Amino acid sequence: MKKILVTGATGQLGSELKVLSENYAQYEWIFADRTQVSLDNLDVLKKQLEVLSPNIILNCGAYTAVDKAETEQELANMINDLAVGIIAQYAKDYSVKLIHISTDYVFDGTSSVALTEEAVTKPINVYGATKRAGELTCLKLNPDAIIIRTSWVYSRFGNNFVKTMQRLLQERDTISVVNDQIGSPTYAADLAQVMMNIVTAQEWIAGMYNYSNEGEISWYEFVLAIQEIGGYTCEVNGIPSSAYPMPAKRPAFSLLDKSKIKEVYGIDVPEYKVSLKKCLKFKV
Repeated sequence: MKKILVTGATGQLGSELKVLSENYAQYEWIFADRTQVSLDNLDVLKKQLEVLSPNIILNCGAYTAVDKAETEQELANMINDLAVGIIAQYAKDYSVKLIHISTDYVFDGTSSVALTEEAVTKPINVYGATKRAGELTCLKLNPDAIIIRTSWVYSRFGNNFVKTMQRLLQERDTISVVNDQIGSPTYAADLAQVMMNIVTAQEWIAGMYNYSNEGEISWYEFVLAIQEIGGYTCEVNGIPSSAYPMPAKRPAFSLLDKSKIKEVYGIDVPEYKVSLKKCLKFKV
């Protein structure tokens, strides 16, 4: 029986993979937290991988605190780049299939058209820079790996934008949300299913892929959708990013072009409101 190792198992994507794993009993699943696969301790990481001895690695673990990364650059780089290098090299050495998750934050946000896998990368914050470094390291050490860039991830698990907005929409009479950052959200359950579609596909076609749900919206429009589906009465106002300064800059436009993953793996990409409704049924 082949073993699938999921890193970052307690995160949003790892948690959705755990739910999904019930449909894939032909595999032995290892859901590794930080103690079992220590992405912040490079001295033990390779040994941990050797002990677990997986056939497939789904690398969902990452340093994702975008604003904190500005002051924790070393830690962010260790987890998002150096640890990825160790995993990629291990996968290469032992012929292990590797899917590594990356981000739309590798882009600078100046595009006006959906970004393909070949679009020029130019991160504008530390988090994006460390994730881009991890992509390059992964591809250099293990050209057989698959990297999936995704954006605006949410789920019924953990802390995320959707759950925060649901709470605020219920607690407050009025909220303000940035309306000049454009992209598309990703329901983690959908991305988990895509990963398993790739794992179980007849052919493994290495390289970079984009995945998010369909739709081109702002964060403000996303909140309006949450409000509409949830039936909340709170007033929602759109504001420019300049009115809500954060330690780390965000790309103004990071909509991902999903043509490649649709064509190569026959992936059906749901519209964002369809997936949002599914998630909200769980009483996030």
